[in-house]
Amino acid sequence: MFEVTVEAGFSSGHYLRNYRGKCENPHGHNYKVFVTLIGEELDEAGLLLDFKLLKQVMRPVVDRLDHQMINELEPFTTINPSAENLARYFYQETEKQLRDMTSGRVRVKDCTLYETDTSFARYYE
Repeated sequence: MFEVTVEAGFSSGHYLRNYRGKCENPHGHNYKVFVTLIGEELDEAGLLLDFKLLKQVMRPVVDRLDHQMINELEPFTTINPSAENLARYFYQETEKQLRDMTSGRVRVKDCTLYETDTSFARYYE
């Protein structure tokens, strides 16, 4: 089994609904997200997926969230923009693109989203 991981970063604001504490107020983070892919077969170049290509797959999701109030963007108008839900969002958006691009040869293993340097959430299926 092969794995590759790419990191991206973005800065955004959010607040948590149904929460009592400082995080119920609008505030921001400098997020880091790590997407790890997994697969059994390499392509003809000996790659699971080119790092550059994975970064391109992640770019629309990062650009959509960067310098935005996440609560104002779907699906986060109704889903709380917690680190857990953001990790799942990256997983699902990346998986959709990869499934089509690689005909199922490569899949997302997990997505890890750092909200701070010492706090992160991970999503996998």
